[in-house]
Amino acid sequence: MNADESLSSWLRLTLIPGIGGETQRKLLAAFGLPEAVFSAGRSALRGVIGDKSASLLLESDNGEAVAAARAWSESVDHYIVTLADPEYPQALLEIPDPPTLLYVRGRVELLNRPVLAIVGSRNPTPQGIQNAERFAAAFAAAGLVIGSGLALGIDAAAHRGALAADGDTIAFIGTGIDRIYPARNRELALEIGARGAIVSEFPIGTPVSAANFPRRNRLISGIARGVLIVEAATESGSLITARLAGEQGREVFAIPGSIHSPQSRGCHKLIKQGAKLVETAQDVLEELRWGVPAPETVGRQNDSGAAPDDLLSVMGFDPCGLDELARRSGLPADTLGARLLHLELDGRVASLPGGLYQRLAEA
Repeated sequence: MNADESLSSWLRLTLIPGIGGETQRKLLAAFGLPEAVFSAGRSALRGVIGDKSASLLLESDNGEAVAAARAWSESVDHYIVTLADPEYPQALLEIPDPPTLLYVRGRVELLNRPVLAIVGSRNPTPQGIQNAERFAAAFAAAGLVIGSGLALGIDAAAHRGALAADGDTIAFIGTGIDRIYPARNRELALEIGARGAIVSEFPIGTPVSAANFPRRNRLISGIARGVLIVEAATESGSLITARLAGEQGREVFAIPGSIHSPQSRGCHKLIKQGAKLVETAQDVLEELRWGVPAPETVGRQNDSGAAPDDLLSVMGFDPCGLDELARRSGLPADTLGARLLHLELDGRVASLPGGLYQRLAEA
């Protein structure tokens, strides 16, 4: 059987509705390659997966779906990687439920490079976005591939940070590889596809479904040596990724934040449960025994290189309203407003919803 026929057999196996990953792995363990599965008799199949699944396997016609996948894979930098291929990420073979095949757009060789995952809130604070971008840039500069999920917020910031450092990044998505979600990240997705890699285990054309994103998360954690949570609420998909990472034997890291910030509570919860508290990129690199040093200042909350400002000192790093800032600083409202505007234009303060302001840590 030639390579084209072999790929068609893999696609035929994975594109049968009702035959999920667990059933596929049972069949492959029992019979070997997919062509051997389809050559087995009904009785042999029934003995492995039961009568109902055996009927689905033998009677389903998914030729159109197979043809659509084959057509997609014929474009430049489009790949379908199966469990039998050397390009398949070896780290995913260590998890309990590796996908039978992956659809990859971009640089397929990144799948077997050392990966650090960075995930977090879809509604981060300005400080969270800055942390994600700067930590990702530091890790990418140290030679790690940055893995994340292309979601709004921290995920997107992590991808941007890696690209800004001329580093490598992989985006794992919860739709078909031919879809871009969310639409607001379209330009970012195109850049990742051109400079990094986008990966999906879902068939071509799979639409957005909430159930697919937790499944996607196990791949983000599974391919990585460790997972860094930047910001997360207590009920968050990022905590699912952290839990999966722990179950898969991966390192879990978390950046602490303000005790008043809902986006920090998930990280604090993880730290209480044993996640490693992270203040600098070097904290992570040392834990991973990764030999290339990162700048020590990444993640440090300091004002090196900038003129001191008394207003920043009284502001602290928690969100603060104008009335409270006026009380702390003793400045009149008009002077305070002008100072805050100047600091915001300098990138040292961010305005938040509800009339709040937050000091940004400088690296």
